[in-house]
Amino acid sequence: MKNLDAFYRLTGLSRQSLILADLFADQPDRGQLFCIKSPYLMLDFSKQRVTSDILNHLEKLAQQAELPYWREQLFTGAVVNPSENRAALHTALRAPANQQSADLACVEEQLQRMDRLVTRIQSGVWRGYSGKRITDVVNLGVGGSDLGPLMVTHALREHAEPQARALRVHFASTIDGSQLFDLLEHLSPETTLFIISSKSFTTIDTLSNANTVRSWLSSHCNDEQRVLRCHFIGVSATTEKMDAWGLPPENQLAFWQWVGGRFSLWSTIGLPIALALGMSVFRQLLSGAHAMDEHFRHAPMLQNLPVMLALLGVWNVNFLDIRAHAILPYDGRLKYFPSYLEQLEMESNGKSVDRAGQPIDHATCPVLWGEIGANAQHAFYQLLHQGTQPVASDFILAARRYDNARHYAHYAELQAQHQLNIANCLAQSRVLALGNAAVEPTDNPFRHYPGNQPSSTLLLDSLEPQSLGALIAAYEHKVFTQAVIWGINPFDQWGVELGKQVALQLQPLLISSLEESEVLLDSSTLQLARYIQEQQS
Repeated sequence: MKNLDAFYRLTGLSRQSLILADLFADQPDRGQLFCIKSPYLMLDFSKQRVTSDILNHLEKLAQQAELPYWREQLFTGAVVNPSENRAALHTALRAPANQQSADLACVEEQLQRMDRLVTRIQSGVWRGYSGKRITDVVNLGVGGSDLGPLMVTHALREHAEPQARALRVHFASTIDGSQLFDLLEHLSPETTLFIISSKSFTTIDTLSNANTVRSWLSSHCNDEQRVLRCHFIGVSATTEKMDAWGLPPENQLAFWQWVGGRFSLWSTIGLPIALALGMSVFRQLLSGAHAMDEHFRHAPMLQNLPVMLALLGVWNVNFLDIRAHAILPYDGRLKYFPSYLEQLEMESNGKSVDRAGQPIDHATCPVLWGEIGANAQHAFYQLLHQGTQPVASDFILAARRYDNARHYAHYAELQAQHQLNIANCLAQSRVLALGNAAVEPTDNPFRHYPGNQPSSTLLLDSLEPQSLGALIAAYEHKVFTQAVIWGINPFDQWGVELGKQVALQLQPLLISSLEESEVLLDSSTLQLARYIQEQQS
């Protein structure tokens, strides 16, 4: 990136005095000027420490990094994941069927296959081993097979179709079995269906949970084939592994190697979404994401919402040296959105080598974290307002809420709460930007708010399937755009592999004699393993 001419100009611009209070004073209509509208979303980035001149040079930086070329490569199925020699065609998963090329007809085929399964389960045609109707579904997955479906089902729960509301959908991802332990105590083996969601169908976290469940079911029904047929569905890109595990072909849904795990909720990995909410709701989610795809592909750079999110992130990280990013949704339905973005952004762009495997000499992804805004205010806003670290923030808010609750007796109270929530969101971004200037100066050092913490506000008209789809897709394209500018591959994740290998090496040592082991351990790991063995003996 440092070989690009625009980089040096931006380095100089970053040394300017960029005080948000001054920028607003000098440009009273800044809020109207630094704003982008896209399908279902509005982005206000006027509280970012940027000027029109800075934005123009950031656009040049993206042009010099060949963003238009790489964007077209992404959409047309070229290899954009060089370390695995793969395309990344998650955008094809949400394109309308009549816009799919013949070689991608498999996408709609699998969606229709999923639709038929969903209908059978929701209607009660699918039965457990004893003939009883399925009442509970547990998704066994981890990472992208868990975080995306969990986030969406929680966010859109109030939009569930009538036929979906009788079905209870749960999620279990932890390798320690604690989530399963809690669930199996309360679930009935006769009426529970399990989805094994794993791209490779070798993920140890997921398969260990699946094997535990298989044993639990077998303790209640000794007809193993009946158990597999009535109580398991597999979702994977590796059908032969599902076959080997014993899943009948009619209980299998497929997706493809060109779908990255953290980009997979749009595929059949979204089965728990469709079961919990309804297939038409899932289709609406895809529709909203596709609308954002079209915006990202065709809108000019400085009027392009995902590109602007990316440029602002590059500016904050590489030129203002802001290495922390808070995700602050002011909506309880988006409880799991920060953790979803943690994987999307940090697993994608937490890289230190370029596409060719050469070390890079500039920063990449910041540390992301977040929480529902109202909770965050009472947790870590102290650091944001008066701490020593610069932090960039994204505020996420729905303008309308409780549209479907007008007939409730307590509708007025709910609306009043929503207005209070909006006021808190707008107040916090205002104080982060302007500090005491938002109200009045003070000489009290304990009540001094320096301000000048940059933030953006993403405003949804309302939180619905289409707008959530657009929001997720916007962040996906932000991640891709930043990766292009940083010259890295956002579609591999080799950093997570070595720890898995070492874990498999260590597991047998914990149940054997450490002294007789041929594996050379460091003193810290050896001490911890010995202590654990002592406690377990």
